[in-house]
Amino acid sequence: MSKSLDEIIKKLPPERQKKIELRSQELISEYKTLQHLKKARKLTIESIANLLQIELNDVVEMERHSDLLLSTLRHYVNTMGGELKLVVEFPDCATVNITEILELNDEEISNKNLENNVC
Repeated sequence: MSKSLDEIIKKLPPERQKKIELRSQELISEYKTLQHLKKARKLTIESIANLLQIELNDVVEMERHSDLLLSTLRHYVNTMGGELKLVVEFPDCATVNITEILELNDEEISNKNLENNVC
């Protein structure tokens, strides 16, 4: 007789159950975020597929992934008319926009870090 996922999870230690619950909530949140972005932009999966020039199933698969490549996510957001921004914040350093770093070479990064007092 097969067991449900809930039955299996209930047999795990409480700390493991908590980790599973937290991760599942993260995945649900990520999925809903893409859904809300599409809805806010009045786009459908079909229109996203057309804009990205990919198959409908590829868009569905992309939206299900929790670990998209940043380049894929950036392309997806750009297609919807937005701009993806990644920011790194440390309590003792200046805020760094990841996009800026990706566009610079090593020497420019070092100079920029000195100018902005980046760690």
